[in-house]
Amino acid sequence: MLHVTETTSKTHSPEFRLAADALRGLRRDLFHDAFAYRPLPRMRVDGPLTRRLPGPLREYAAWLPHAVIVAAALLTLPLGTIDTGSPWLLAGPLCALPVLLTLVRPVGAFWLSMAATPVLGVLGGSWGDWPWTAGAFASHLAVLTIVAVRTRPRTAGWMWVVTALYGAVAEASGYGPSYYYYSTNTGPMLVVSALVLLCVSVWHIRRDAEQEVTAQQTETAQERSKRTLLEERTTIARELHDVVAHHMSVVAIQAEAAPYRVENPPPELERAFATIRENAVAALTELRRVLGVVRAEDYEAPDAPQPTLGDLDALLANVRDAGLGVEKTVTGAVRELPQGVELSAYRIVQEALSNTLRHAPGASAKVEIGYVLGGLGLRVVNTPPPAPALVKPSPGAGHGITGMRERVTMLNGDMTAAPTDDGGYEVTVFLPVVTPGEDAA
Repeated sequence: MLHVTETTSKTHSPEFRLAADALRGLRRDLFHDAFAYRPLPRMRVDGPLTRRLPGPLREYAAWLPHAVIVAAALLTLPLGTIDTGSPWLLAGPLCALPVLLTLVRPVGAFWLSMAATPVLGVLGGSWGDWPWTAGAFASHLAVLTIVAVRTRPRTAGWMWVVTALYGAVAEASGYGPSYYYYSTNTGPMLVVSALVLLCVSVWHIRRDAEQEVTAQQTETAQERSKRTLLEERTTIARELHDVVAHHMSVVAIQAEAAPYRVENPPPELERAFATIRENAVAALTELRRVLGVVRAEDYEAPDAPQPTLGDLDALLANVRDAGLGVEKTVTGAVRELPQGVELSAYRIVQEALSNTLRHAPGASAKVEIGYVLGGLGLRVVNTPPPAPALVKPSPGAGHGITGMRERVTMLNGDMTAAPTDDGGYEVTVFLPVVTPGEDAA
């Protein structure tokens, strides 16, 4: 059925499709929810003139559009009854009600004005104009203007077309005052209403253009602020790269040269300095890989594989050499996970163990990895540091926990990090992994 409909629509001419689109626009603008309740909002009082008014007057100024509409409705009352021979209790309200209705139901007010026009024309038989009497003329023109202001230019165009069709049909019907003062005013109505609707449409277009320009300026200012902040962060990152890289290089050189400054150094000391140098070189390489991109726009990061859970044993051996006793437990069927999950899991374990080295020197840690259905579970828990600690804990700013949470949030996972009952610390993470079968379902 859908294929047949698409094939049929393609066989129609461009003129037919244009006419169909026009009819859909007419139905959407003037017929769909024509009498929907749309109250006129109060006017904003933050303009260049209204903001200078005192407080009480500024509150009253917000009701200025409503007051103007009520005044226009009151103005049509005498026009609908003076010198027309119409019963004033009927003609006056028929002129004023459509104008007042624009306050709450703008499109419905237009249709009420169209319905009241022939009634007023019949009631005001002694008036020399057809099809609009003076009151109907003023009322319909006011309604067109208000509805055009409250809606959009396309709706105003459809209202003008319906008004022109009514005028043409009314004149073609031959009905009207039979004496010689009879004259039609469809032409003046169309000309005056066209000028008014044109002015309102131009106002709409200018207001939309100003709003678009304001939005673009605001967006440009925000982008400029972000760019300035990014440039400042880039400058700080470059300085950080230079400072840390320099000191890490010094540490690596001194760790390499230290054993040669001691006569017959013990093997433990040589291994300790070798571990320090390896860590310094690894940290320097990682620092250049991460922060080196800000050195220049044409910087190319070295082509090196990202660490995965398969590299976890090397990480654990590294922290053991640094003095942290750590055990690893793996449960479940080991399987290959997406690269983002593997990297995030590795970094989370790395950061958790680094926090243990900094904040709980002398403690031991346990790393548990669980391959479960639907994801990967991680648990890193450390014991409290020994009471007579030889090394004092290093103060931290909490960026490690924040970084872990950001990685977990990026993968829509869950994380808890809190002290344990015995004084240690525990980090528990679950990273969801969608299997191909689940994704297809």
